[in-house]
Amino acid sequence: MGIKHKVNEKFFKKWSPNMAYILGYIYADGSLTNCDYIRARYIQIVSTDEDSLERIKAMMSSEHNITKHKSLYLKGKTIYKFKIGNHEIYNDLIKHGLYPNKSLTVKFPKVPIKYFSHFIRGYFDGDGCIYLEKRKSHTGKIIMKRIRTIFTSGSKIFLEKMNDVITHLGVDNGKIYNSKRSFQLVFNNKDSINLFKLMYKNAGHNTFFMRKFKKFSDYFELRPIKVDAIIRNILNFNKKAMW
Repeated sequence: MGIKHKVNEKFFKKWSPNMAYILGYIYADGSLTNCDYIRARYIQIVSTDEDSLERIKAMMSSEHNITKHKSLYLKGKTIYKFKIGNHEIYNDLIKHGLYPNKSLTVKFPKVPIKYFSHFIRGYFDGDGCIYLEKRKSHTGKIIMKRIRTIFTSGSKIFLEKMNDVITHLGVDNGKIYNSKRSFQLVFNNKDSINLFKLMYKNAGHNTFFMRKFKKFSDYFELRPIKVDAIIRNILNFNKKAMW
């Protein structure tokens, strides 16, 4: 039997902003493993960003190690793994709709509306991206043309339900596309701006992937006309953390 590390075993029993965020992250970049032959249950989260895993580790009051590896799929890029062996946490995640080998068939879980923004922010940090399309003017000035926000999943029904709830909350026009190995839920321009407000309006410090937040910030810096009072408050609240 391996060493038992401390962790908040009750973490996924009660909804909270941090619990919803990490649940979303696990839905995106986490996996469950059932090793019956040694009576072990594992939860593993993988990221190219060590800081994001350190934040998750701290939120869960965990003493488990974060390990460093070379990815076999990302051309040798460094990745980090946070692995927890705990039956109670594993079983609670099963109750929230997760299971081993979930990637192609997982369904969207029942998330209370109060915590939905935290859940999708966690999912976005795990399996979302932002594209900023820029060009240079004749004077050499950088001009922002458009922004796209993308959520990726191997399960189309997962993204369809996510989009339904996002639409219900006022962010329209999300479109689902079939890429080579997965499906993508895509939001353009105005909808990306509204999605930013939905995901970050009630986010606390250190509860998101700063590099992705910074991309949104870069967009608003080049397109200040798009900054309203809500966006200004979000940017000001997190200004110190960005620098």
